[in-house]
Amino acid sequence: MLVPRQVDVPPFALERLRPLIGEARFSELEVAADRIRALLGATTFWNVNSTDRGGGVAEMLQVLQGYSRGVGLDMRWLALSGDPEFFVVTKRVHNRLHGVPGDDGDLGPREAAHYRDVLSENAASVLEWVQVGDVALLHDPQTAGLAAALQTAGVTSIWRCHVGVEHSNRWTDQAWAFLRPFLEPCAAFVFTSRSYVPAFLDGAAVTVIPPSIDPFSPKNQELSTVEVRRILGHIGVLDASDPGKPGAFVRRDGSPGHVERGASIVAEGPAIGPDEPLVIQVSRWDHLKDMRGVLVGFAARLAGRHDAHLALVGPAVDDVHDDPEGAQVLGECIAAWETLPRTVRARIRLVTLPMDDVDENAAMVNALQRHATVIVQKSLAEGFGLTVSEGMWKSKPVVASAVGGIVDQIAPGTGVLVADPTDLDAFGDVLGDLLSDLPRAAALGARAHRHVLDNFLGDRHLLQYAHLLETLATR
Repeated sequence: MLVPRQVDVPPFALERLRPLIGEARFSELEVAADRIRALLGATTFWNVNSTDRGGGVAEMLQVLQGYSRGVGLDMRWLALSGDPEFFVVTKRVHNRLHGVPGDDGDLGPREAAHYRDVLSENAASVLEWVQVGDVALLHDPQTAGLAAALQTAGVTSIWRCHVGVEHSNRWTDQAWAFLRPFLEPCAAFVFTSRSYVPAFLDGAAVTVIPPSIDPFSPKNQELSTVEVRRILGHIGVLDASDPGKPGAFVRRDGSPGHVERGASIVAEGPAIGPDEPLVIQVSRWDHLKDMRGVLVGFAARLAGRHDAHLALVGPAVDDVHDDPEGAQVLGECIAAWETLPRTVRARIRLVTLPMDDVDENAAMVNALQRHATVIVQKSLAEGFGLTVSEGMWKSKPVVASAVGGIVDQIAPGTGVLVADPTDLDAFGDVLGDLLSDLPRAAALGARAHRHVLDNFLGDRHLLQYAHLLETLATR
């Protein structure tokens, strides 16, 4: 039987945001929290998605849930269950919402029937927890099929779509045709960008809410240079300068944590020296992230001409159950790496990080981003791409594709956008120019940090959801 599970997130105190965001923003947040507490009363607000680990949605839910609970709201989180066929179908929808086919499978009556059956089985358990009058925020294609059962039970459903593409084509049309019948019971819709909204929702209750990061999470909290090097030495990316001490960080619940697990690394030769330039891309192993393209572009334009190293970093593929393409994409990257000359392979490593402990995984990513000389996000399509804001928050220069939500994050002077993500020569040249001009790189990073502080921290996210709930309550 397919049974969803509740994901526990400790409450986060709003007060810790005050020194960062200033008194005016903090006061606005407190007033909004008071209004929403009064509005919701005993109502429970549920987030429902497909996984609690791997990818930006799970990370955003940690932030939204933690701060909401911190102000006294009854917010809870359910992660659905599914069989392999279900996740193949939803990955197909995911890819086609980005305007690409993904695989060559169908999205016809048989796929719709299986999708419906899996979510009907999940709904039976969901309705043991969710009560009449509650509000459910359903995230992405994996959850849309719950809306009908929730509506029948007297629950208000809001569908939140984190992905999309600016222009429609046959693939986006096919994905929206698949989803449309399942979305009809929803009371409102939330999109990351206005350009992602399909034509049939014109006039519907649509709100645009870009994602945000939490500066105090294990992925974004301050880490000293000593702790960064200890973490990266322990997982095998850098030469271990102090192998006797694991790197320390603070867990989401405030308790001390240490990085004790290692990474799985495909590499040629010794670990990277702590003072050698390092370029990284951190992503799921997904064709749309184009990890292979980053590898090929770096190998062709930088290896042998610059002393930088490249690390492509993703989750252990067995630990992200809602992404059936992960092992295939990682395998393609390894195959491409194996074709390179040995001297070039020595400059490139493929790193998979364990997901057994999500806080420890986040601390590993944090250390990688803080150590990087340049952070890359060369996606072919991107709903938002939280790794961009994460890198910018750490005052790093980011080179990224001018696609989707990435464009919304990188303002002029806060990073470098590559107009055509398929032009690997242009990508390599931009990256090489930045690595050769470190003062410019540092200036970009400083402006990037300020831009994220002003636009992409969690207080803005919470205010926008507060406004959405107030709008629903007055309809």
